[in-house]
This record gives sequence, structure tokens and C-alpha cells, in this order.
Amino acid sequence: MKEKVKSLGWKIALFLLLATSPLNVYAAEAVEYEAKLFGTAWALVPPLIAIVLALITKEVYSALFIGIAFGGILYGGLNLERSINHIFQDGLIGSLSDSYNMGILIFLVILGILVSMMNKAGGSAAFGEWATKHIKTRVGVQLATIALGVLLFIDDYFNCLTVGSVMRPVTDKQNVSRAKLSYLIDATAAPICIIAPISSWAAAVTGFVKGEDGFSVFIQAIPYNFYAILTIVTMVVITLMKFDYGPMKLHEKNALNGDIYTTPDRPYANNEGDTVRGKGKVIDLIFPIVVLIISCVIGMVYTGGLFSGEDIITAFSQSDASIGLVYGSFCALIVTIFFYLIRKVLPFRVAMSCVPEGFKVMVPAILILSLAWTLKSMTDSLGAAEFVQAALEGSAAGLLNFLPAIIFFVGCVLAFASGTSWGTFGILIPIVTAVFAGKDHQMMIMSISACMAGAVCGDHCSPISDTTIMASAGAQCNHVNHVTTQLPYAVTVAAVSFVSYIIAGFVKSVVIVLPIAIIMMVGILIVIKNRTAKTSI
Repeated sequence: MKEKVKSLGWKIALFLLLATSPLNVYAAEAVEYEAKLFGTAWALVPPLIAIVLALITKEVYSALFIGIAFGGILYGGLNLERSINHIFQDGLIGSLSDSYNMGILIFLVILGILVSMMNKAGGSAAFGEWATKHIKTRVGVQLATIALGVLLFIDDYFNCLTVGSVMRPVTDKQNVSRAKLSYLIDATAAPICIIAPISSWAAAVTGFVKGEDGFSVFIQAIPYNFYAILTIVTMVVITLMKFDYGPMKLHEKNALNGDIYTTPDRPYANNEGDTVRGKGKVIDLIFPIVVLIISCVIGMVYTGGLFSGEDIITAFSQSDASIGLVYGSFCALIVTIFFYLIRKVLPFRVAMSCVPEGFKVMVPAILILSLAWTLKSMTDSLGAAEFVQAALEGSAAGLLNFLPAIIFFVGCVLAFASGTSWGTFGILIPIVTAVFAGKDHQMMIMSISACMAGAVCGDHCSPISDTTIMASAGAQCNHVNHVTTQLPYAVTVAAVSFVSYIIAGFVKSVVIVLPIAIIMMVGILIVIKNRTAKTSI
């Protein structure tokens, strides 16, 4: 009898062990929790709250966190524990533990260190003095900034920080406001990358076009990318015609009077004292930048398999920008240290002191990026993609000719609310491809281009966009100042682009529509200039 009881006891113990084992945990986790508001318009409310608060309060950190908290509450419902876990574990910790995000943060820190070294070595000051002698007008320095931004088309993050590092001393000399510099950087980042065949953005887009030759589709879509093309037109026209409007006008007026910041909040102003003058030469800035460009390009194509037998186009299409930029920037950092040691312009001890200083410079950008990524995770968990997909598919049937314009508008809203272009591509491009593939190739090309243009436009306008944050960091400008001054320009271009897509839906010929779009854009800018002529600076 004792043996039977003992045997039964072992069986009960074994059953309890299995019942509480990890297998049971995995089975429970297989049934994932889904928010009651999943796939509804509520998914877009948290980022909209954050954006509105940031624009009203002029303070972005608390605005982002309030948006995150609201998203967590919507996700967890009445379960406070689930909401808190979602905010911190799934949101903040999850975003910071993501390998891609962490790679971008490392890249940011290394760029900050490089900039600090160039300042301490005297390279930045020497380049600024050289450029002052050769670029003697505000128009010239702005055109030079645009040209450099166009040349650095490989990746938007790399573009923002590199152009800012190189041109900031020069624009300061010519009293160009930090807000204007931020706009020029931002407008030559994503809008240039999205029409550059060899870039990380082209790689992302081609990856979303399933069942088609993605690279060929991307090339055909370039002329229809009205927002990107008209943004370039707008920058050049405003620079050559020497006028600004909206909040930017005040910033530029103050800059002419010696105040390049305008607002009391100057998060990067204290870093100007780190610049050493009369010590280095122009080569002390040019050489590290050239090494950085070359090594980052090599790093990106390496991650895409160039050295494993892939051709360069395929390597770019398969590249991992996060890892490639880390490899490239770290290589550039090591080469730069040795270069300065050989030239005896920066002792090793001083070079190492630039490490914490460079990190400190990038802290605002890192904080905003981390919170923005967390907010995006809240939006994803509430089913923003599913909501937009359902809304778009429901409107596609009876509005065929207006579909490119509708897709552009939806892309703008989604990217503005989520702060991500690539996420918007991932949602909209597969839908468009499924609707038009094998049926109307021309409409598919226009609609895919509208996806890309809308995503870039929304990303360009959004305070929580990583590219917008990077542009602020690159120009060392107050982030809210950058957003509020850039918004009128972006909205103007978006309005003309929207009308252009309506025309394209009926005409279906880029040879006709693109010239019309450019003429409309220039005409509207001339009207704006004339209306603001009485108070022009």
C-alpha cells in the first residue's frame, strides 16, 4: 500500500512539474494578447498627442513620454500592470535592445566623438576660415550645403550628421540660422536618398516590392516622386530668391543680427567653446570626413555581401545600414586618431577625452530617438498598420484615378503619426503591388512612387521622426525650432505634390505632369515671396 501511495505521489509531483514547466509557459504565450482597440483609429492617437503637445509646449521629452503612456494605457485597458509592462518592457527596453536601433545609437556616439576631435584638432575652425574666404555670401554657403547634401546620398542618418559637422562652422560665419541649416540638412537627407538608386532607402523600397523587379520599379518611380523633386526645387528657389516665410523668417532675421538660435533654449551652445582656432588645417577636417564616407560605403556593401560575390547593386539592396554605419564610423574613428597623432595636432590623452564629450553632445538626440522608437512600438502594438490597410483597401475600388493622390495623403498621415518612412513603405507598398501587379503597370509605378513621396513627406514634417531628430542634431539646433520652422515649407511642397498626383492619375505621363508640378511650385513660391515682400529680410 505504501508503494502505491509513493508511486501515486511521484505521479502527482511529475504532473505538477509538467503543468508548471516552461512548456506550459510557451503554450500560454502562444496565445498573444491583443488590445481591444487593435486596428482602430485609436492606434494613431498616441503619436498625435505627442506631436500636438510638442508643438504647443515647445518641449519634446515630456510630450513623447505622455504619448507613450497614453499608448500603453490604450493597450492594457483596465489592466494597469499590463500597461506598465508594455510601456517599459515591450516599449522602452525593447526599443533599446533592438540591434538595429542600438547600431544607430552607436553610430551617433561615434559621430559625436569624431566631431569633438575635429574641433579639438582645429580642423573645423580651419575649414570655416577657408570657406569664409572662398564662399563670401549667404546664398553661396546655403547652395554649398545643398550640394554637399545631394552628394552624400548613401544614407539619411549619415547625411544629416556629416553635412551638419562640415557646414555648421561655415553657415555660422555667414550668420545663417541653425533652424535654416537644419532645414537644408533635412531636405537633402530623405528626399535625396529616396530618389538615389544606390542608397539604403532604395534597398528598403526594393525589398517591399514582392513579385516584381524591385530595382527596376524603383528606377521607374523616381520621376513620379514629386515631393522629393519639388523639395529640391523649393530649397534652390528660396535660396536664390533670398526670402523665407513662416517662423523661419524670424530666425533668419535674428541670425542676420548675430543671433543664430533665436530662442533662449540653446542645448548645443556650450559646445562652441570646444573649437580650437589657429591650430589645425583644412585637411584635419577633410581627411576624417573622406575616410568616414569611404569606410561607411564599404561597411554597408560589406553587410550586403559584396565581398561574398554579390554585385554592388545587390549588395546595396541587401545591406544593413545600422551595422554598416557602425563598422564604417568605427574604422574612420581609429584612422582619424592615428592621423592626428602622426600630424601631432591632437595628443592621445586629449583624443580620449573627446569620447565622453562626443557622447554628451549626442545625448539630446539619443533621448529623443529612444522615446520616438518607444512611441512607434506603442503604435505598432495598437495595429496602426492594419487600420491603414483596411481603410486604403476600402477606398481603392471607386477612386482609381485619384488613388495616387489618396495614397500620397495616407502615406503622409501615417509617416507623420508614426515618425517612420520605412514602416510606411512596409505597409503601403505591398498593398499597392497586390492591387495593380499584372493589371495596370503604370498605375502601380505611380502609386508606389506616391507611397514613397507620402512617407518622406510625413517623415519630413513629424517631430518624432528619426531623420528630423538627426537633422536637429547635425545642425545642433533646438529640435522644436527645427520642426516649427520647417513645417510651412514641407506643407507647401506637400500641397503641390498632392495636386500633381491628382493630375498624374488622369494624365499618366510624367513628361507632362513633372514640368507642370515644377511650374506650379515655382509659381506658388513667387506668390509667397511677393505677399511677404513688405516685411522681407
